[in-house]
Amino acid sequence: MPPFNSCPLVSIITPSYNQAAYIEATLQSVLRQDYPAIEYLVVDGGSTDGSVEIIERYAGSLAWWVSEPDGGQADAINKGFRRARGEVVAWLNSDDLYLPGAVSEAVAALDADPSLSMVFGDAVSIDAAGRPFNAQTFGEWGLTELMRFQIICQPAVFMRRSALEQAGLLDERFHFMLDHHLWLRIATASPIKHLPRFWAAARYHPAAKNVSQADAFADEIYRLADFLRTDPHFSARFAADRRRVLAGAHDVAGRYLLDGGLPAQALRAYARSFLCWPGGLRRIWGRMAFALVNLAGLGNLENWRRRKPPRLDDPRLGDWPGLTL
Repeated sequence: MPPFNSCPLVSIITPSYNQAAYIEATLQSVLRQDYPAIEYLVVDGGSTDGSVEIIERYAGSLAWWVSEPDGGQADAINKGFRRARGEVVAWLNSDDLYLPGAVSEAVAALDADPSLSMVFGDAVSIDAAGRPFNAQTFGEWGLTELMRFQIICQPAVFMRRSALEQAGLLDERFHFMLDHHLWLRIATASPIKHLPRFWAAARYHPAAKNVSQADAFADEIYRLADFLRTDPHFSARFAADRRRVLAGAHDVAGRYLLDGGLPAQALRAYARSFLCWPGGLRRIWGRMAFALVNLAGLGNLENWRRRKPPRLDDPRLGDWPGLTL
């Protein structure tokens, strides 16, 4: 992949539907980035909660926006991707935030290594009020780790447009694991890289689909595992690493089910993960124990999410939109 010439255009897409409580902070977190060449597109699905009026206030700072019915999140994001002109592309959901410097640091990382198709940073988990409660930190993961369901936090990802087009945009048959499905397809073609920097804040709130639709998330994780088993681009790797891949799928399903307030189902998923790969017990035993404690009525699932408060030392975060520090 060729290096960028000077300052490449970065296209950011925000899909939105009835997120009036959060979308203004999302918009501001993009518009306050220090990178000088951002094309910002907002694709609203026909909101009726006041979101459109908020978007209209920022219309002068947007390259394009629309509010009309769509076929779901993947359809909305793809609609934005097809209009995007940037050499670097990303999407930011309407309840999440970019943190200061995210775009400029991502572009610098891609420019430093022309072989990379995608870069991803770390993320902060925030609650409905914008209070940080967990640090999501990752590692130098490639295709093997992605196939084992090592999950990257989506808003902390930036891609080359050429890699996105080669992968074929988002698969609109996926509604929950659509991002991981795309990362897998991108990683088959060229390297991806982790940068140990906080680039995004991912919001967890009762209406978020990873909380309110945890069982549907789990179902789609298993559908994605079956895709890896049968797709010719992945099937040989799947067969060679089958037990680790399935253990990872059960592990992630358990995590979503636990976060979604379904400890009995989570415990069953963790048990299946252990049976597939007993060596993973050291990673999941704490979650299994917490699920058991909760089933006995002695725990609180809300406390499970608040397990690793992040250290945020950047002085720019003091008045950053959407955050309460």
